[in-house]
Amino acid sequence: MKLKLLALILFTSFSSFAQTTNLDTIQSQMRYAAKQGLLDKYYPRNIDTLDGGYLSTFSYDFKPVGAQDKMIVTQARNTWSTAKAALFYHDTSYISMSRHGFYFLRDKMWDKQYGGFYNLVARDGTPKSIMKEAYGNAFAIYGLCAYYECSGDTAGLNLAKRTFRWLEKYSHDPIYKGYYQYLNRDGSHVIRTADIKSTSDIGYKDQNSSIHILEALTELYKVWKDPLVKERLQEMLLLIRDKIVTPQGYLQMFFTYDWKPISYRDSSDAVIKKHHYIDYVSFGHDVETAYLMKDATETLGNMHDAKTLSIGKKMVDQALRYGWDDSLGGFYDEGYYFKDKPGVTITDKSKNWWSQAEALNTLLMFSDMYPNDPLLYLQKSLKQWQYVQTYLIDHQYGGWYEEGLDNQPWRKTALKAQIWKCTYHNFRALMNCINRIEEDKKK
Repeated sequence: MKLKLLALILFTSFSSFAQTTNLDTIQSQMRYAAKQGLLDKYYPRNIDTLDGGYLSTFSYDFKPVGAQDKMIVTQARNTWSTAKAALFYHDTSYISMSRHGFYFLRDKMWDKQYGGFYNLVARDGTPKSIMKEAYGNAFAIYGLCAYYECSGDTAGLNLAKRTFRWLEKYSHDPIYKGYYQYLNRDGSHVIRTADIKSTSDIGYKDQNSSIHILEALTELYKVWKDPLVKERLQEMLLLIRDKIVTPQGYLQMFFTYDWKPISYRDSSDAVIKKHHYIDYVSFGHDVETAYLMKDATETLGNMHDAKTLSIGKKMVDQALRYGWDDSLGGFYDEGYYFKDKPGVTITDKSKNWWSQAEALNTLLMFSDMYPNDPLLYLQKSLKQWQYVQTYLIDHQYGGWYEEGLDNQPWRKTALKAQIWKCTYHNFRALMNCINRIEEDKKK
């Protein structure tokens, strides 16, 4: 399809920005947003030259604040972002930044006695929690593979392999498949008991760790064609596609160890509200997973996997029908299928930053795949970019706000970075969109 031609569609309900903008202009805007507006604000500012790794916490105007605890997820994501920046910009300065992250992962966050990565450490690397998570170890694999890809340093790949084998030994479930999320320090998985609160996710299997394990295995298989990695990647793809995605087209949040859904749909509204954290519709995860499944199946060599692509489309369409703000753009945070109400009821109208980033990537991808679809993916991707530009990008201090300012204007002065927020979602989205537009220009 010719994205550039389709981008000339006018949006009469938009501002003059939208009426005059085509994909060439958008590409230029995205390039600026990715480099000057994002990466240049984080790096090298967050490089911790004293204790190693990356500083985690910055104020709205990018001043370091707080104790600077370091979580495996954020450290790995920064390692990934700098590695991908090195490849994207052909800039070797980012390789040293990524290597800096690798050293901290290897020397401070890897448990030298029991193996696996600690979930949370103090700024100097002293463990603050002995519990380990499949989710965090998956992101370690993700970041280490990217570091190896940009640097050629086999030590990074070797540690990724070691992490995979540790997960295989302790976290993988050979009977019911998938991975146990919560692990004790020695690798034994945490068993849910009667004394654990019903609102807690401890001891459950879940969609979030599953989709990011899929993501990590995809990255690992790209650089290491190991038969067992391929087997586990295929296993996770089918598990997510055929078990975790519901017939309606959204991801079930949590499950028992044998993959029975944790649902409170038949309970009272009060009980549903009490348990909303573990039972709701997450539109951001749905659109993100559609992309991750497509990337996984193509990495496996299945370029025309009709079933996976069809279910991914079902997920995006469900999110657009029920979670999309047709007025301003953007996806709402949460919804719920109440048994006595049609469709999905929006239960949280906030618009978190990472969901909007993932939507940018997925909607533009779908506009390529389904150019004539009645849901008009291209129009919505352009509207999504306008939303991000207007309500999420901080044009004064750089970076993205945690939440869209249309619904939560007070978040303008919230932390610009913290242990759950760095450059991973939005840089990946911008990078993928820039590449997609560039590919179309060559057609």
